[in-house]
Amino acid sequence: MNNFGVFINPFHKDVNSVMTLLEKLYKTKKVNFFLLQKPDKKLPEFIRMADEKIVLDCILSFGGDGTFLKAMHLSLAKKAPLLGINMGKLGFLSDSSLHGLEKSIDDLMKKKYKIQKRMLLKASLKRKGAIIFSDLALNDAVIYKGETPRLANIKISSNKRFVLDTRCDGIIVASPTGSTAYSLSAGGPLLSPVMDAIIVSPLNPHILSVRPMVFPADDKLEFSILEFHFEGVLQLDGSNVAKLQTGDEIIVTSANRKVEIIKLTNKTFYQILRKKMHMGKM
Repeated sequence: MNNFGVFINPFHKDVNSVMTLLEKLYKTKKVNFFLLQKPDKKLPEFIRMADEKIVLDCILSFGGDGTFLKAMHLSLAKKAPLLGINMGKLGFLSDSSLHGLEKSIDDLMKKKYKIQKRMLLKASLKRKGAIIFSDLALNDAVIYKGETPRLANIKISSNKRFVLDTRCDGIIVASPTGSTAYSLSAGGPLLSPVMDAIIVSPLNPHILSVRPMVFPADDKLEFSILEFHFEGVLQLDGSNVAKLQTGDEIIVTSANRKVEIIKLTNKTFYQILRKKMHMGKM
């Protein structure tokens, strides 16, 4: 690997430290860095803006998990695998850190890494019989009731077959990667991130018997908004992407492509759970 795309959380306090380190690596490792976002000031001479002609070997995401989720779309567009450099709090999706970046670059150049393919969700918003919005998510698609204190009424179907309807604050539809995120907070199960499956976790359902469910990845899940007392919202990977109203239908399936994530260590998913989530500790 020689050409590295760079995507940085612009609000992080250590952006200057990142640039200083990248300049050092540019000079000592003879690698090229290309910025993937519009800069807020003049770029240093060692780094260039990426254009359509540049072929990237890898994209480095500097920030927390939120930054990584945004960089996922760039990874798909550039057809380059993604490596997370954790500068946030949890950094569950990252496999390196700022102080370990030099070694990580060495490992990448020596091809001492593995590629892990992760399932993506495709979420589409259907209104009055027409699809008006569609996009991909790595973690989750969330249907939320909005600002009203009153519950929403949502009908869940799988492959056109009725599953249940529930009065709740909303629904989290998560991928296996997203099973450790918002869905987990709502009582959803933990799934290995290399699995293909879809988790449906209702948010604060009014009936105790409504529990999180796991569906096959090839199912077509449909969420019909039977009643919203206020304008709701569709969130993909933590970002508001569309307003929702009564009568809308949200369709979620597995996407026909996967994102490639770089793994530098041999740490298992369960080791990461024990370390970062304190799983099993008394």
